Amino acid sequence: MNDEADSTNGQSAERQNESAGWFRRLGKSIAGGPRNRGDILEFLGEASNEGLLDVDALPMIEGVLETADLQARDIMIPRAQMVVLEDDWDLDQVLEAVVESGHSRFPVVGHSRDEITGILLAKDLLRFSRSDAPGFEVAQLLRPAVFVPESKRVNVMLQEFRSGRNHMAIVVDEYGGVAGIVTIEDVIEQIVGEIDDEYDEAEGAMILKQDERRFLVQGLTPIEDFNGYFQADFSDEEFDTVGGLVAHHFGHMPRRGESLRIQKFVFNVQRADSRRVHVLQVTLSQDE
Repeated sequence: MNDEADSTNGQSAERQNESAGWFRRLGKSIAGGPRNRGDILEFLGEASNEGLLDVDALPMIEGVLETADLQARDIMIPRAQMVVLEDDWDLDQVLEAVVESGHSRFPVVGHSRDEITGILLAKDLLRFSRSDAPGFEVAQLLRPAVFVPESKRVNVMLQEFRSGRNHMAIVVDEYGGVAGIVTIEDVIEQIVGEIDDEYDEAEGAMILKQDERRFLVQGLTPIEDFNGYFQADFSDEEFDTVGGLVAHHFGHMPRRGESLRIQKFVFNVQRADSRRVHVLQVTLSQDE
């Protein structure tokens, strides 16, 4: 028993010495000479390999560092993909759009899509479920909209979201036109990775039908499964997944909102990062 205890204590002491040695090396590197992100990531990678960082911690730290380089235009939902409400809609029209999209916040537009009059929260519609509810007017429910330039740094935007208790910002271009929207979830996903909610793909389905022509397709869907579902004939000799096939046809790693057509299918990127395509909306072309 004493021998086993001595062995265990010896191993524990060895690990402590290794940890202490690693932290001394990190301290010396930071204290002496120029500091840059590459040096920091190198040491953090070494710490992760030695078990000094949790397996999920390193990607999150990298995400935090990357937010300093990202701008609003890099993570925004493009204008063409925005779900907006019109300020003269009646309650039935508003409810239909809210239920179909599953979002919780909606930009409200006036006579043009560049005239954002405010933000409507879905929860503010609950009062109209009562029999004694007052008359419905969109204008009476609007919250002020926050506007940010396309060049706004993501890390600064996160600080402003927190301090201002806002969850959505309207991104405008240099001419004042609406370029897209950014939500606090978009920012947080840059740090912690993809966040699924109850309105995301049901139970991890690889292909989810939205209506007769539109489908949500996971980027990791095998091409063989895609072909079987849609009666398509894409080759899987060079690529295994639909995301890989689409990225190849783009010629670059696409960003959210980018679209292209392959055969009778229009692929719109719903979610993607710098490494792969996560979710695509596939629309069947009507002219085929």
